[in-house]
Amino acid sequence: MARQRSGTATREAIRTAAARLFRAHGFAGTSVRDIAARAQADPALVIRHFGTKELLFLDTMHLTMDDEPLLDVPLESLGRRFVEVLLDSGDDTRDVYLALLRGSGQPQIGGRLQDTHETAFVAPLRARLAGPGADTRARLAGALIGGLLYALWVVGDEQLAAAGREEIVSRYGDLLQQLLTPDAATAPTSPRPTAAPPR
Repeated sequence: MARQRSGTATREAIRTAAARLFRAHGFAGTSVRDIAARAQADPALVIRHFGTKELLFLDTMHLTMDDEPLLDVPLESLGRRFVEVLLDSGDDTRDVYLALLRGSGQPQIGGRLQDTHETAFVAPLRARLAGPGADTRARLAGALIGGLLYALWVVGDEQLAAAGREEIVSRYGDLLQQLLTPDAATAPTSPRPTAAPPR
């Protein structure tokens, strides 16, 4: 006779199953019965431990970005570095982001998506900026980042992806930099000295 699992073990089995299914199929494409079947648990236990499917989703879907690589890079290189960090973030980050985006029609999931955008994409940039309009610049840059992720992860723009990492980092990073440090981007260059006219 199989040994009965403890409540803690059952809860963790449900969490693990839910995390995998939500990443693979999203909120709408995953049912409580699907989660229970994968966790080898009764569907009633899913509700008993987590209350609702939405609360279980919120318990398992967290997107965090490692902002340490952004702390020591010179401010004038922050745009390109942030794009590098995003492109190197891996499948887990992409899957959680997509699950949050596609489930955002649910009020609490929509709120989590807003919080994620703030903490992962805006706050790391805002922490490095100073001067007039710093918060607005960080938010515009966060919006620009969201556009890149939408093109690569939601639309699946294969031609953009085929451009290659180096070109995306260079071109998109420079666009981002113009929002972060507009004064540097628009500062006039010193005129070249002109040769004296011949006598």
